[in-house]
Amino acid sequence: MKIGIIQQANSSDREENIQRLQQKIRNLVAGGAELIVLQELHNGLYFCQTEDPSLFDQAESIPGPSTDTFGRLANEENVVIVLSLFEKRAPGIYHNTAVVIEKDGSIAGKYRKMHIPDDPAYYEKFYFTPGDLGFHPVETSVGKLGVLVCWDQWYPEAARLMALAGAEMLIYPTAIGWESNDSEEEKMRQQDAWITLQRAHAVANGLPVISVNRTGFEPDPSGQTNGIQFWGNSFVCGPQGEFLYQAPDNTEVEQIVEIDPARIEKVRRWWPFFRDRRIDAYAYLTKRWID
Repeated sequence: MKIGIIQQANSSDREENIQRLQQKIRNLVAGGAELIVLQELHNGLYFCQTEDPSLFDQAESIPGPSTDTFGRLANEENVVIVLSLFEKRAPGIYHNTAVVIEKDGSIAGKYRKMHIPDDPAYYEKFYFTPGDLGFHPVETSVGKLGVLVCWDQWYPEAARLMALAGAEMLIYPTAIGWESNDSEEEKMRQQDAWITLQRAHAVANGLPVISVNRTGFEPDPSGQTNGIQFWGNSFVCGPQGEFLYQAPDNTEVEQIVEIDPARIEKVRRWWPFFRDRRIDAYAYLTKRWID
């Protein structure tokens, strides 16, 4: 199966960002892409660097303008698209939501980000209510997509639950980068940890992983920090954690990567981690801490 990924540097001009994404989607479809994954909150800037109530105005309903726009494109191009949107669910309830658009333009399903960070320059708890849809793959014409979002990447429980529910791949729209005060050594430790852990999800669950990050520099409007340099490095790896593609850190990318879904069964026969799980001994995983 051919998967298209788009690593983009965004500006404050949302319409221009969307137009560029649409053209890149068309380019990838022309190259044979059957599934296209976009980065986290792809329509605009990563607005969570500050806590600003006016920014809630950027949120939209689902279905809404973005699902309509990209739905028409999916239908025209006969492609499945994974979107990442700022969802307005109800007054005072907003989510960071991934939406899967089927080839006919319909909404195949959605996932609301479950793990919400609250760190300097990543003030997501101010904007996003934690997800309440659980960890369920989205059934599509190209397979069962285990869609998670960014901070979910750091939690093996999320990847495992998606795999146990039948996901045939793990997909992570992402917005992560460096704050310029960090040393070069610390920056590399952070980036290496991010890549290593997601490759570990692939190995532990015998699934391909598709991780699509932003690139480019986005200043902090408040001036409290030096802004974020998003580190790109979008990648696709196979079910043994092997790299199938890895993007550079500071360049926009539109790339087709081919994966072999049949390798899931082969790898799980070689490495039967699911067979050997001691589910009788894992009850404490539902505890915050074991005293």
